Amino acid sequence: MSDEVTKRYSAISLLKRISNYSKRFWPQITILFLLSLLSTPIALLKPYALKLLIDSGFGSQPIPRLISFFFPAGFQFTFNTVAITAAFLILLIALIENAIIFISWLLSTSTGEKIVLNFRTLLFNHIQRLSLAYHDTRGASDSIYRIQWDTMSIRSLLLVQVPPLISSFITLLSMIGVMFFINWQFAAISLCIIPPLFFLSRASNRRLIKDWYKVKDAESDAMSVIHEVLSSLRIVKSFGQEENENDRFINRSNKAVKGQIKLAKTAAGFSFIVGMLLAGGTALFIYLGAGFVQSGKMTLGELTLIIAYVSQIFGPLQSIVKNLNDIQSSIAGLSRVFSVLDEEKEVKENPFAIHLSHAKGSFEYQNISFSYNKEKDALQNISFKIKQGDRVGIMGSTGAGKSTLISLLMRFYDPTEGTILIDGTDIKKYKLNDYRRQFSIVLQDPVLFSTTIGENIRYGRPEATDKEIIEAAIAANAHTFITNSKDGYSTMAGERGMQLSGGERQRISLARAFIKNAPVLILDEPTSALDIKTEALIMEAMERLMENRTTFMITHRLDTLNSCNLILHLENGKLTEVVRDHDVDFLSKKKATFLKQS
Repeated sequence: MSDEVTKRYSAISLLKRISNYSKRFWPQITILFLLSLLSTPIALLKPYALKLLIDSGFGSQPIPRLISFFFPAGFQFTFNTVAITAAFLILLIALIENAIIFISWLLSTSTGEKIVLNFRTLLFNHIQRLSLAYHDTRGASDSIYRIQWDTMSIRSLLLVQVPPLISSFITLLSMIGVMFFINWQFAAISLCIIPPLFFLSRASNRRLIKDWYKVKDAESDAMSVIHEVLSSLRIVKSFGQEENENDRFINRSNKAVKGQIKLAKTAAGFSFIVGMLLAGGTALFIYLGAGFVQSGKMTLGELTLIIAYVSQIFGPLQSIVKNLNDIQSSIAGLSRVFSVLDEEKEVKENPFAIHLSHAKGSFEYQNISFSYNKEKDALQNISFKIKQGDRVGIMGSTGAGKSTLISLLMRFYDPTEGTILIDGTDIKKYKLNDYRRQFSIVLQDPVLFSTTIGENIRYGRPEATDKEIIEAAIAANAHTFITNSKDGYSTMAGERGMQLSGGERQRISLARAFIKNAPVLILDEPTSALDIKTEALIMEAMERLMENRTTFMITHRLDTLNSCNLILHLENGKLTEVVRDHDVDFLSKKKATFLKQS
């Protein structure tokens, strides 16, 4: 699955894109970067106190002008004053360094969280608008993983990895410059270490990026088990499959664990090689430096300063190498995000789409064909007309194409061939949101959200008042059971409405349709799983709901079609019969046929 979805992007292309997405945060990012740059002069100053103590305290070198400038003219420096000055310098540098760390930490946290939220919102909004075909193919868990975890890579790259990388480069160049000023031979030796580090890092990065893609795919697969089990917990429990599902989770998670261990081995092995290479360079510096001091070519303080700088040259080098390795994880995560953001919407809105306020509700299917996988047509050359106010019953065996017919009507998909008209106009000419607002839908398994009953009803029209919510509930025969609940309209429905019975959920779904007051109504097996008493209440409410609306009713139950004045019979994706205006013999003949077949 992941191979289909995830494209590979270069680090440069990703940096260009995320810099564009994070424009509004550039002032904070710039401040953070400038604060990180201050680490360079601080790093250069750190060994200075030690040099001052050795050369001017223990030795006889004059006090540097940088220090004497802050003292009165003619001030006599004793060993104690030099030692106190060196100690004060260490404390002052530490104070500045930790103040910068404190400010950077606060600013980085607040900026990072806002950047991630902005990026998550962007991806979530885009994923919502992708076609059902995309979600049918990819699954919800992969999208959840990308939204929750892969988006965090933007913070890592922008705030944790790239700024220190640039800062380390600047520090490295500054250190080398200072070393050339003190002793060019030592600087030249330090430069010899860089080429092998570059080639080692490049080889490591190529291997790490491949492994990171595999790890993220494995983690996403493990999350899919969690998502599937928790969303189907009643089935898992009823079949006693807890242990099997636990094993399935462990097996998939083990792939991610093995991948992480493999990554750790690669990174640790590379770090070991780099560490030994730098240790060898340090040893060479000490050996050569000892000879320089012995021959009088430099003072002991200068050697101490150079060795300190050498260690600080190797520090930025190690930081550069580590950040280049860490960046591979962010590149993999961001590639997974942008591969989804680059996914084209299969149902595209016309750039010149027009506004639709309120449709009358007449429809026409003109030679409609549709295929999900381009191998077999789910619908084949379907044509029919529906007048405003018609009650349309759609019947047929499982897999006949009933739900597909409605999915095309609501533009969840666009037909492979043919045109659908609403009130004589191609539905593709209207703004997508405007067009879909013309529909209310009541499903066999009504979907409620984990909020109050009142808010679930208001979902049909967010601006509805409390009075309108109550009126909709009364019309849907739901007001009585709602008011008898502990908290009335403030009662929590629970996840997917599981705190309520099936009949209660269905009536709330009907109330939502009442409050939306759309001109077209779609009823998808709304009474198939209900007892006779509850079904009667819902049928009564549905009769009120269908008044003066064009209604599409999908059902397997022939009795439900009695209220329809137009019946469409589908089989194997083909429209086999169209019966209008209560052909009394039609339903009785169908009942007899079904009884005979059974």
